[in-house]
Amino acid sequence: MSEEKIVFCTGGGCTAKLGAGVLSRILEKLPRGEQDPNLLVGYDSKDDAAVYRITDDLALVQTVDFFPPMVDDPYTFGQIAAANALSDVYAMGGEVKTALNLVCFPESMDLNVLGEILRGGAEKVAEAGGILAGGHSIADTGVKYGLSVTGLVDPHRLTANDTGRPGDQLILTKALGVGLICTANRVGEAAPEQMEAAIRSMTTLNKTAAEIARKYEVHAATDVTGFSFLGHLHEMMGGRLSCVVNARAVPVLPGAWEAADACLYTAAGQRNRNHTGPFVRFENVPFPMEEILFDPQTSGGLLLAAAPQKAEALARELCAAGLPAAIVGEIRDAQPTEITVKY
Repeated sequence: MSEEKIVFCTGGGCTAKLGAGVLSRILEKLPRGEQDPNLLVGYDSKDDAAVYRITDDLALVQTVDFFPPMVDDPYTFGQIAAANALSDVYAMGGEVKTALNLVCFPESMDLNVLGEILRGGAEKVAEAGGILAGGHSIADTGVKYGLSVTGLVDPHRLTANDTGRPGDQLILTKALGVGLICTANRVGEAAPEQMEAAIRSMTTLNKTAAEIARKYEVHAATDVTGFSFLGHLHEMMGGRLSCVVNARAVPVLPGAWEAADACLYTAAGQRNRNHTGPFVRFENVPFPMEEILFDPQTSGGLLLAAAPQKAEALARELCAAGLPAAIVGEIRDAQPTEITVKY
């Protein structure tokens, strides 16, 4: 890691996002304009990226994501922010093609710090098989970094987030708890190996998971980021489905349970609980596990709705590739309670 430190890091990553409830109220008021049938996925669907059809077999995937640092090392921060932004393309079933840097940086700060952030981001774009094609920067009072990303997808193989079917098995490809561990780390309560595990998770691209998933019948997908596992699961239900989650099967990063038990959670996690909680019923779930399920993730894993006959094979192949993947639940027909979490 770089010797340079972002010493003012007090919280960032996807915990810096506006709450889902606030965004929904704003988006509802925006003018719709003329509908274009080639816009297959837009902001009104609450999906991970926009998708625009170019031909019958080719569509653009477009996304943008940036945020303040959640770690002190600028190179690591660049890697995490880039991996997080690239993830939206993978969630849609697409392949990364180009990326543009988005930078906010104080003019008074050492430019070597900015260089390390951009180096980390550039390495992740290259790892994704994409081309870093430019970007935009502004002078600001704090550091923020991310990417605008363009990918390609076959419209017939597009994985929207709300197209799951009753019987589909829910597979999560990364462990939860990043927000809790970063919070604990800021107050000196996370062991070094716990923070290292969280960083390994955040800097791991969802590329391998997406490539494996393409070989199976996956009806829907999303990536778990700032709105938490339960928040993104709520979006997957789309108001027409329900699901049951086995909380014991959910992979959890070491240290996350202890941080939740010590009440080291984030304001963003509580916004997630307020927004999504009314759609959830917990059955014998310990409070720390509830907090983990509401915890905002930065560069989290994919949440896949896989056809039941192949879900176990998909989960096994993901695990064989070194991912902490697990079947964590099942989609069902609509019920009075949208999400039931059992322990």
